[in-house]
Amino acid sequence: MTMTIAHRSLAGVFPVLPTPFLENGSPDVASLRNLVRYLVTAGVDGITYPGVASEFGQLSADERVMLTDAVLDEIDGRMPLVAGCSSTDAEVTIRIAHAAAKGGAAALMIAVPPGRKTAQAQIEFFSRVAQAVPDTPIMLQNVPAPVGAGLDPEVLLEILNAVPSIQYIKEETLPSGQRLTVIKRSAPETLRGVFGGAGGRYITDELRRGACGTMPAVELAEVHVELFKAHRAGRSDQVRELFTRMLPILNVQAVFRWSLTKYVLHRRGLIQCRLQRAAGPLLDAADAADVDAFLHDIEDLLIPQQMLSTIGGGIHGTA
Repeated sequence: MTMTIAHRSLAGVFPVLPTPFLENGSPDVASLRNLVRYLVTAGVDGITYPGVASEFGQLSADERVMLTDAVLDEIDGRMPLVAGCSSTDAEVTIRIAHAAAKGGAAALMIAVPPGRKTAQAQIEFFSRVAQAVPDTPIMLQNVPAPVGAGLDPEVLLEILNAVPSIQYIKEETLPSGQRLTVIKRSAPETLRGVFGGAGGRYITDELRRGACGTMPAVELAEVHVELFKAHRAGRSDQVRELFTRMLPILNVQAVFRWSLTKYVLHRRGLIQCRLQRAAGPLLDAADAADVDAFLHDIEDLLIPQQMLSTIGGGIHGTA
């Protein structure tokens, strides 16, 4: 990946790739690459991997490095990757960050460690990472417990002022919109932008308050792309319309997380298997029927199945 991409300001739709697994529980690299091709076809601005939606907590450090390398190889410089490097162990974070930066990641996403209870402890952690990987921007992921610490905006601002290498924030602690307003109002000039997350469930509020982008789950990437195009063009009515049409599936995703994402991707023929390593509820037959109906309602917004097959999709072709 070129230095131009690595240092370009990040903005727009950066979906978080899930980690597909085979029936034996090992990572499915072929399906992961297939998902990258799907996102390229959908026209996203960039890709995020691995994050919470990727089940990063259930991946070993070796798996994370290997899978991130595969994603970077498949992207092949066509768009930026925000590489997830979160760990409660600074040495593990630095190891993963080094590998991602060497591979050409545009930024390193790191969740605030939940065990570091004070601003100073967070500053020490992020300063250590920044010194170890000085040439790649850091994106601080402010995710709630138990994954992160869910820091208040005032604490985030203190960290931003102390660690200028943190050039982006992914704000996922609720209410994300209000927190985003406080951060943008008082942030130092070194902060390039704030992204929303939380599956894209609060995207209209976040965009209205000045978010530079969103990092939703991957299953409706093409709809998020169209929504962000409408936002950039100032078509607020279309933004609300697209958001409203996605809401039924976003509501299911809020409860079923990985299960919903993998069900939709498997149904659309983009991954081979719905297996998840992370603990969490699974869709039953009634839930699946609801999702099928919701997908039918937005079929006109989705990339046609025939086109997915031509980009290397159609692994199952069950849609």
